[in-house]
Amino acid sequence: MDIKQIQELVKLINKTSIGEITIEEDGTKITIKQKKDPSQKIYTQSAAPQYMPTAPSPVAVAAPVQTLVTPAAPVDAPKVDNFITIKSPMIGTFYRSSSPDKPLFVNVADEVTPGKVVCIIEAMKLFNEIESEISGKIVKILVDDASPVEYDQPLFLVEPS
Repeated sequence: MDIKQIQELVKLINKTSIGEITIEEDGTKITIKQKKDPSQKIYTQSAAPQYMPTAPSPVAVAAPVQTLVTPAAPVDAPKVDNFITIKSPMIGTFYRSSSPDKPLFVNVADEVTPGKVVCIIEAMKLFNEIESEISGKIVKILVDDASPVEYDQPLFLVEPS
């Protein structure tokens, strides 16, 4: 059975009140079921694989993560109010050093100045040095080494000096 015949069957199911149809041909079994909501169809197939057109699945959008300070939080936890965030200027892979055998660009408690390289983001096989635009002390590193980052994702918290 070719793709045109399968599409015709789907159209037939859409136009009628047929709930389910199963066809076996040359060791291939195709079942088309109509759900209660006619806009949603289930296509199943067994035996020899063939191309089946499907609608793109919906993309889940992650909700923004919020950090709540609870009374059980440690006393020495830094307050985020007075910190400046260094954010990713692009999508890519975050690296804390230029190669595995080289030292890290910055660590927690290191001083940074404008123009100092704080990390590298690899995008499309290009390694882009990310420089600090502010002076201060690194308080927290928010991303793990060699992990993917999104545009405008926070990378570092800096206490301005």
